[in-house]
Amino acid sequence: MARQRNLILIGPMGAGKSTIGRQISSLLSYDFVDSDHEIEARSGADIPWIFDVEGEEGFRKREGSMIEELTQRTHIVLATGGGAIMREENRRAMEAGVVVYLKATVDQQLARTARDQNRPLLQSGDPRSVLTALMEIRDPLYREIADYVVETEQGGVKDVAAKILALVSDEL
Repeated sequence: MARQRNLILIGPMGAGKSTIGRQISSLLSYDFVDSDHEIEARSGADIPWIFDVEGEEGFRKREGSMIEELTQRTHIVLATGGGAIMREENRRAMEAGVVVYLKATVDQQLARTARDQNRPLLQSGDPRSVLTALMEIRDPLYREIADYVVETEQGGVKDVAAKILALVSDEL
């Protein structure tokens, strides 16, 4: 019997990875796991606190360990943090699943993250400039490991989830 592959959602903050991931996991009867939420639950601290105390590098080390562990599981839909693709070892670990890049414009990201205080990278300076700079760096990495790229601009959560399932159903 073949091992069932996980579905791994990547993309920038505000792309809908968690929201769409929950919808897909329900439709597949897979467990839904958000790597950022797992880090918070296991460390007993929220991500802004981890950034403040350990810096981004400390957070990325925790994230790398979590990605490695979670990609060993089966029957999950995994929503990763927007920067998880920055480390090569994370990108390699994600290759064990079907990787879908949820693409969102900077305007979408701004609208979806405007009131969220749990985004350390957006707490200083101009959020539009930060998101634009992050996209320039990260978009090539998202594309490098993505099996599929899905725009999140058109359609609601159920529509995007259905589109993803139509693309990946033969691979899970």
